[in-house]
Amino acid sequence: MTSRPPAVLHAGTGPALELLTVPQVMARLQLGRSAVYDLLRSGQLASITLGRARRIPTHALTDFIRTRLEQEAA
Repeated sequence: MTSRPPAVLHAGTGPALELLTVPQVMARLQLGRSAVYDLLRSGQLASITLGRARRIPTHALTDFIRTRLEQEAA
């Protein structure tokens, strides 16, 4: 099964906002579904809900990784 490309929203002339699915975040972080949903539930990883679908903006994933790296370095 191949995954569909992520949705891209354009806000006027600003940069495109890429949205990732939970399976895409699972693959990027190499975590299981439960671990990703735990991060979403705890607010450590921001997301939006579109109907019943959960989407994670790429900047939210980048911010999460950056924050974790800073915590590890401290």
